[in-house]
Amino acid sequence: MRQGTSIRRDDAEQENSAKASRGPSGSQTLLRGLDVLEGVAEGPASLGELATRLGLTRSTTHRLANALIERRYLTLVPGRGYQLGPKLLELGFQAQQQADLVQIARPRLEALAEQTEDTVHLGVLDGDRALYLDKIPGRRRIVISSRVGDRHPLTSTGLGKALLLDEGQQRWKALFEGDQKTSSVHADYATWLERMSGYVEAGRAYDLEENEDQIRCVAAPIRDASGNILGAISVSSAAQYMDDERMESLTHDVVATANTISGELGWNPDAAPAGRGRRQK
Repeated sequence: MRQGTSIRRDDAEQENSAKASRGPSGSQTLLRGLDVLEGVAEGPASLGELATRLGLTRSTTHRLANALIERRYLTLVPGRGYQLGPKLLELGFQAQQQADLVQIARPRLEALAEQTEDTVHLGVLDGDRALYLDKIPGRRRIVISSRVGDRHPLTSTGLGKALLLDEGQQRWKALFEGDQKTSSVHADYATWLERMSGYVEAGRAYDLEENEDQIRCVAAPIRDASGNILGAISVSSAAQYMDDERMESLTHDVVATANTISGELGWNPDAAPAGRGRRQK
């Protein structure tokens, strides 16, 4: 029995040694990287100073700092040491924009949901997806499978299409083809393109049960002070409450709400939107 116990102990020690040799896990590396950022946030620091602040070896600190420099989260300034990089300024500005957008838009979204009795969404462009920042449930007994923080396809959702109204047809096609690769519903690009061209002229977009079965929506873009599309809102409901006539009648309310939010963000409706006229064939 003692021999068996010894063998198991040796095996365990070898396993632990192997784990240690592989280095920290992905989550540990991420947390250490965040520790580096927080350490530099206290003030510029040399490699030795930063390692001391974090309680890490110089080699580990150097490896983490170099990775963050490559991604522009840190910079190395001769004579001063490591400092926070420009990527953090970009992210901070984006985070502020999103926070401001939600705060400014919320009362307007609530009023629109109350007026229409339908679910209202607010979202922004996030790479090749629409990121939902806010959702006001409607009063109808309808379940719409969306949550704040969800990322949805751009070319099959009304909100996503509204975010794309100023984009060129080359980008439209690339996004459409990308979305089709993961979509369970086949769509014809020629039909989609014809509808999008009409949406551009109308200043709003529809979802005609393209993203979720039996769910339709009307969406419109939100513009910033420069006239560029910053986000979009949508009103969604079951197809039985969203026939063509009602969708057309909702257009005025949705566009008016989006324009009001845009105005509160500094957009001037009397000036030509910067995005208009930039679309490429």
